[in-house]
Amino acid sequence: MSAPMDVSRRGFIGTALAGLALPSVLSAAETPPEAAAPFRNPNVYRFRIGEIEAFSISDCDLPLREGLGLMWPEEKRPEMKVAMERHGERLDVLPLYVNLLVLRSGKEVAVFDAGFGKGNNPQMGWFLSGLASIGILPEQVTAAFLSHSHSDHLNGFILGGKPTFPNAAFYLLPEEIEFWRGPSPDFSKSKRDPKPLPNMIREVREAFDILQPVMQPVKSGTTLFSGKVTIESAPGHTSGHACFRIKSGNDELLHLMDLTHHHLLMFTNPDWTIAFDHDPVQSVVTRKKYWAEAAAKNTRCMGFHLPWPGLGHIILDGIGYRWWAEKWTWGA
Repeated sequence: MSAPMDVSRRGFIGTALAGLALPSVLSAAETPPEAAAPFRNPNVYRFRIGEIEAFSISDCDLPLREGLGLMWPEEKRPEMKVAMERHGERLDVLPLYVNLLVLRSGKEVAVFDAGFGKGNNPQMGWFLSGLASIGILPEQVTAAFLSHSHSDHLNGFILGGKPTFPNAAFYLLPEEIEFWRGPSPDFSKSKRDPKPLPNMIREVREAFDILQPVMQPVKSGTTLFSGKVTIESAPGHTSGHACFRIKSGNDELLHLMDLTHHHLLMFTNPDWTIAFDHDPVQSVVTRKKYWAEAAAKNTRCMGFHLPWPGLGHIILDGIGYRWWAEKWTWGA
């Protein structure tokens, strides 16, 4: 996904792609890692994966004004409308959440995608402010993982024309680099508006140029972050789209990234896709594979675009599935 339209949860109104003017960044000493429990922050949710301290940080919250016009197949939109009405969902917009996962294990800190990045508008770009609130400075991040190169995932990795996290290795799948660096990136299967594509391709290539000194492409199945994170190829949304499996002890979290953009539609019927998918047919195949596995194993999951903080389980529901959001617990 890469085309935000408006803002909801924070109540800001507008459409400019900009970010948060950040307050002075706190030092690690001023904000200790283990703040007094229970930890409460309106944009940061703390939880645990085994021995790993984890956070879901909200970067923005945008309703997409095209609503069901973004969903495909077009002939299935009446069925989608019925499902939305039955569950009391709005029909005029689709909600878009951006949940950024952060892991802290000893002196190691990992971030998974970086949101829209800093700009001049408080509608978005909250990530660095969220990191500051938990005592993490950009230079303390040791590992940066990119699922794919749409702006709501990539742009936050650049700040002032330099890598936002200068001491972090920047991991992504080689297929993602090959697509955007290729002579003519192929969007022929996508349903997205073609007009912004040339500018989008240019921006991704410029970001890759800036990140080149820290870029470390890795193959699917590679385990990183002291054996706690495995990167997995999950193509369709983009050629090099990746999911991430985090394990610590007996605990596991599967980060779904952009396998879904809605908490109802892509679970009710995994065949339903969004216009932002580069290859809708492949995205359906990938989604069905992950949904079936996660439901069968009762795997705890996180969704980049699911209602914040994005944690829950996928459960089988008739011929489809259902997203079962995890109950919040502030004492983590």
